[in-house]
Amino acid sequence: MDKVIVGMSGGVDSSVAAVLLKKAGYDVIGVTLNVWENSDGNNFAEDAKYICEKLEIPYLVVDYKKEFEQNVILPFVNEYIEGRTPNPCILCNRYIKFEALLDYANKIGAKYIATGHYSRIEQDKETGRYYIKKSASDRKDQTYALYDLTQEQLSRVIMPLGDYTKEEIRNIAEQNGLINANRKDSQEICFVENNDYAKFIQDRFGYVSKPGNFVDSSGKVYGKNKGIIHYTVGQRRGLGLSLKHPMYVLKIDKDKNNVIIGNEKDLETTQLECKKLNFMLIEKLEKPIKVMAKIRYNAKPAPATISNVDNGNVKVVFEEPVKGVAPGQAVVFYIDDKVLGGGIII
Repeated sequence: MDKVIVGMSGGVDSSVAAVLLKKAGYDVIGVTLNVWENSDGNNFAEDAKYICEKLEIPYLVVDYKKEFEQNVILPFVNEYIEGRTPNPCILCNRYIKFEALLDYANKIGAKYIATGHYSRIEQDKETGRYYIKKSASDRKDQTYALYDLTQEQLSRVIMPLGDYTKEEIRNIAEQNGLINANRKDSQEICFVENNDYAKFIQDRFGYVSKPGNFVDSSGKVYGKNKGIIHYTVGQRRGLGLSLKHPMYVLKIDKDKNNVIIGNEKDLETTQLECKKLNFMLIEKLEKPIKVMAKIRYNAKPAPATISNVDNGNVKVVFEEPVKGVAPGQAVVFYIDDKVLGGGIII
């Protein structure tokens, strides 16, 4: 019987992952990675413990707060200070949820780790490479935030929810008497209370946000901004400007503390460049490839061609203009329902 560690958050998805794996005959161990002292007093760990007791499987809490601070929180803060828009969930998946779980699995002799992500993992028969596929439920698909996983990680991960819809998962939870069967999903980043990124950066790190100007692309000044950490590309609400028509954040000028604004049409672009590439379906990009490219988690994939540039980065050219490309976010490439790879927009 293969031993598998299930990353337990206390939510319904990871709980049902443990249910499904136990029914499939695995030797299941529930593990909660304690990465952040959240405002509810770590009730998630208590819920995970209760679920594991009900399933009659071992449960452990492992401290990874130091690693989380170093690999997720500090890069998150630095990116905002530099005028970019980070995605901490991608960093957390790569360096904490999967790397830390695998590290712990090696220590206790577990063959696999498992999570409650809505995604599927497959192996290419010809190349032997592992890759992720979109889940059966497109509405819950989480492949965008998983593009940066390594081949080693993918070879040892099980994602049992990939063939289910959220409704089916809740039904399984109810049938097994789980207390979290109908709990609302969390939509916010775990370490940022009330989704207020700027307040978190200022309170926790003592960062002083220096005001600058709102300007358009010609340099015309429209008013004062609160400091660049308060804004992101594509933002319309919360600018605090009284204008005759809606204006959007087009770009952030870190050196001048200016926020460049313009019309919605000005958000459109037909190309971008990205760095820190990670490929799954292929080892590396050798020639231009047509893909569907997704520029943020909730964006619709758009037809594009990707190709190498001299500095080792990748250029993405879209067939039609896309709106709101934000430096710091990931762009993920798909071929059909398979993740080819992705990188960080610069």
